Amino acid sequence: MSAASQRARRPVRRGVFALLAGLSLLLHLWLADRIGGLLGEGAAAADSPPRMQAAFVRELQPAAPPAVAPAPAAPARRAAPAAPAATPVPASAPQPGPVDLVDPIADSVPASASAPEAAVAESTPAPAPAQADDAAAAAVSETAASAPADPLPGPPTFAWPASTRLSYTLTGNVRGEVLGTAQVEWLRDGGRYQVHLDVVVGPGFAPLMQRRMTSDGEITPQGLVPRRYDERTQVAFGRTRTASLHFDADGVTLANGQRHPGLPALQDTASQFVQLTYLFTTGAERLQPGGRIEMPLALPRRVDRWVYDVIGEEVLATPFGPVPAWHLRPQREGDASSLSIEAWFAPSLQYLPVRIVIRRGTDEFIDLTIERLPLQAADEPLGGSALR
Repeated sequence: MSAASQRARRPVRRGVFALLAGLSLLLHLWLADRIGGLLGEGAAAADSPPRMQAAFVRELQPAAPPAVAPAPAAPARRAAPAAPAATPVPASAPQPGPVDLVDPIADSVPASASAPEAAVAESTPAPAPAQADDAAAAAVSETAASAPADPLPGPPTFAWPASTRLSYTLTGNVRGEVLGTAQVEWLRDGGRYQVHLDVVVGPGFAPLMQRRMTSDGEITPQGLVPRRYDERTQVAFGRTRTASLHFDADGVTLANGQRHPGLPALQDTASQFVQLTYLFTTGAERLQPGGRIEMPLALPRRVDRWVYDVIGEEVLATPFGPVPAWHLRPQREGDASSLSIEAWFAPSLQYLPVRIVIRRGTDEFIDLTIERLPLQAADEPLGGSALR
């Protein structure tokens, strides 16, 4: 082949390589957008609140969960005291003589007593000394029985976990195999909290897609009360998408600007996992196979009531050993576009989620599995974040 022919072919090769590179980039961008859709929705939003900081200094070791007080039993019905047995009169005892016109018992009744009272006094014999002691003892027993019982013990003291970081490996299938990492941080400062869920798809040095979901709000005796939820998605060589929800006493403003009335115990995508931890630890929701747990959720474009079925307790294989965990699956059938978020909560690790699976349809999913023991900050002052 002549040198002129070789020189003519070089631009063609460069064009082919450039076309393949462009197609590969478009494929990656499309895949990243697809994964972003699997993790949530995007819209315009304002700046999110500053992120809380914590120093994670120790590993959370598996331990038996705190016992939950059983439901108080109905008070036992107290039987009426038995009537005293009649004292037999010996046959040799002297029999009473004729009744005098002036009755000494009637004379002992005050003149101010009414006729019924006088009749009662007249018909009531004076107790013998031994009988008087028995009557006094019976009166004391009757008083003790009628006194209010000691209050039943309430549920055990619940203290919110110290600031905690959970690390996960990410596997899945979104038009092909995907790999990455994820991290959940629970941060608290007195009566305020933040939950951060960070997902990275692809290698850490050149991620294909990154998403952060943040819940910011207050800790109350009824659990978490979100005040703001933010999503931020960054796609390689693509635009950054954000979404925000704003909660107040009257409801929630969605990312598209629509207002929706509030629901009791309303949560967001990130706070729901810690709220479930609170419900399980306090016994407000009992974990038993076949049970159902309702969780109202505010999503970027709608407010929905999610119902979780309690599948049962399963043993998960982790890098630090087998971990029993309760498997919850939402009832999200019939809509291939809706997300389904399954979760496994480990009683031995403060009921924290050790596995989270996000599904859309029948083929696409992302599986987050815990890769190491959770890290926690030093014990923090309880302040407003402890329930007693």
